[in-house]
Amino acid sequence: MADTTKKSFNPFRFFGEVRQEGRKVTWTTWRETLITTVMVFIMVMFAAVFFLAVDFTISGGIQLLLGFFG
Repeated sequence: MADTTKKSFNPFRFFGEVRQEGRKVTWTTWRETLITTVMVFIMVMFAAVFFLAVDFTISGGIQLLLGFFG
């Protein structure tokens, strides 16, 4: 059967471990963050233009079919 004993919670130990883990984090520089943000915006714009073109193409095709058969 599984061990069901509950360990006591020590907030000082918890926050000490959080600080320890926080020191291991490698933070990006402002330049890296800016470049990544700009690249994300560029990719979003490419995706928006692509889906706009696909939407117009499918819409035009459906209108052509409905006009042809309707």
